[in-house]
Amino acid sequence: MTGSKPLTEVAYGLGFEHPQSFTKLFKSKTKLSLTKFRVAFN
Repeated sequence: MTGSKPLTEVAYGLGFEHPQSFTKLFKSKTKLSLTKFRVAFN
């Protein structure tokens, strides 16, 4: 998935019913917000 896709599209594409659940899990595992992750890797 690229950094240009909206968060909701990424979350739903991974099977999450609620984008907030994906955001919370992502931050707990990476210690980075999705915004900071995208900036660092794009």
